Amino acid sequence: MSLDTLAEFIEAIDRVGELHRISAPVSVHLEITEIADRVSKQVGGGKALLFEKPVLRDGSISPMPVAINLFGSMKRMSLALGVASLDEIGARITALMDLKVPDGFMGKLSLLPRLLEISKFPPRIKSGSASCQEIVWRGDEIDLDKLPILTCWPEDGGPYLTMTAVISNDPARNIRNVGMYRVQQLDIKSVAMHWQRHKTGAEHMRQMAERGEKMPVCVVIGCDPASMYSASAPLPPNIDEFLFAGFLRRDPVRLVKAVSCDLQVPADAEIVIEGFIDPAEALAVEGPFGDHTGFYSEADLYPRMHITAVTMRKNPVYVTTIVGKPPMEDFYLGHATERIFLPLLKLTTPEIVDYHMPAEGGFHNLVFVSIDKKYPGHADKVMHALWGQGLMSLAKVIVVVDKEINVRNPIEAWWVALNNMDPERDVRFTMGPVDVLDHASRAFTYGSKMGIDATRKWPEEGFTRAWPKVIGMDDGTKQRVDAMWKTLGLPPMERT
Repeated sequence: MSLDTLAEFIEAIDRVGELHRISAPVSVHLEITEIADRVSKQVGGGKALLFEKPVLRDGSISPMPVAINLFGSMKRMSLALGVASLDEIGARITALMDLKVPDGFMGKLSLLPRLLEISKFPPRIKSGSASCQEIVWRGDEIDLDKLPILTCWPEDGGPYLTMTAVISNDPARNIRNVGMYRVQQLDIKSVAMHWQRHKTGAEHMRQMAERGEKMPVCVVIGCDPASMYSASAPLPPNIDEFLFAGFLRRDPVRLVKAVSCDLQVPADAEIVIEGFIDPAEALAVEGPFGDHTGFYSEADLYPRMHITAVTMRKNPVYVTTIVGKPPMEDFYLGHATERIFLPLLKLTTPEIVDYHMPAEGGFHNLVFVSIDKKYPGHADKVMHALWGQGLMSLAKVIVVVDKEINVRNPIEAWWVALNNMDPERDVRFTMGPVDVLDHASRAFTYGSKMGIDATRKWPEEGFTRAWPKVIGMDDGTKQRVDAMWKTLGLPPMERT
C-alpha cells in the first residue's frame, strides 16, 4: 500500500518506532540544524525528528511543525518506497528491461503483466482544487517569514528551503522536470533558485530566455515520499519524475493545476510556492551555503524567483533537510539511487557487478566498482564508460575491483585496492567536468579525475609474478568452531 501524503509517511515512521517528537521550543536559526546534525550522525542514521514548536526568527512559535531526517536510515528509506530492501526496485527494473518476445502464444501472454506495469502509472490530473490549496496566500498575504525556513549554518547567505521538489516545464517538448534544488529566501516574496548549469531546470530557463518569455516555477515542500525521493533521482531529461514516482509507489501520483500558473503540482502536498523567473532580469547573489561536501560553497549568481502565490493544507508540516559533514540524511537518499539505478548502469556496462558511493566520498568523490573481468584493460574500459554516464561524469575517483569483492564494505574494498595496485602502473588520470561544488578543482566545474585499476593483473598487463591467494580458513574448521562457540563464553560473532 502506497503512502499518499507526508502525514502518512510520518505516521508510518512513528509506528515502527523511528520518530522522535520534540515539544520544547527550538529556533529555526541554527538550533534545529545542530540537533539534527548530532542525531543524523548516530549509528544507523538516528531517528526522524518532528519539532512541534519551531521558533521563527521574530521569536514567535510557528504553527507548522518541522520534520527532518525522515529519510535518514536504511529502514526509513525502504519504508518511504514501500519495500523491504531497496534492491527490490532494481529487480523490478531489471524485469521490465528483459522484454524479449518469447515464442508461443502463452509466452507472449506472459509479457502482458510487465507491459501493463510500464503503462499504468502516469500521473492523474485532479479537476478543481485539492488539499494542497486549502489555504491560499496572494499579494500582500505572501510572507515567507511565516514559514519555518531554516538557517542551517552560521555563514549561510540566508534561510534555505532544502527538501524541495522544484517543478518546471520544457517549453519545446512540454516535458515536466522535478528537481531537488536548494532555494535561498531573499526576502518575503522572492527566492534564489540554485540550479547548476548542467541541471534540467537551468536548461529550461535557457530555452525560455531564447523565447523572451518568463518561466513559471513551483516549489513543493512535502508530498508523498516516493515523489520527494524522485525529485532527487538522476533521471534522463525525458522521464517525468512523477511517472517514476508512480512506478515506485505502484500507484499514480495525483496532480492538480497550480492557482497562479499552468504547472501541475502534487494534489496532496503540504506547501506549494508558485512563481516565475524572468530570464531577462539580473541574477541575484545566492550563498554561501554549508554544502554536502562538508565545506561552504561560495556565493554566486543565480536566478530570482518572484512568488505569485503560496498554497498549503490547513495544518501543514514543513519538511526540510540539512547537509554538511557526512554522514547525513542525504547519504540514504543517495544510497537509494545507487541501488535503484544499478540495472540501468548495467545496460551500457554489463560487466559491472555492483558499485557503491560511500558517505566519506560525498557521492561524487569516490565510487567503488566491482566487475567481471574478461580481458586485459577491462578495468580501464569500465572507468571511461562510467565517466561517460550522466552525473557519473562528475566522479572524482573510481576504484575498480574484481567481482567477488564486496564494494558496499569500504574497509574490504580499500584493503583489496591498496594491496592490488602498483601506483605507477595502475593509476589513470583524465580531465573532464567536475561538480560545481568541488572547491579543489583547477577551474570552476572543470578538473581532473583518477581511476584505480585494483583488479588482479594479467600477463598482458605487464604482470608476470604469481598472484597470491587470499587467506581463509577451511569450511570444516569453521563449522566445528561455530558448533562450539556458545560453550566458549564469548559474545555472539557478527560476520563482517
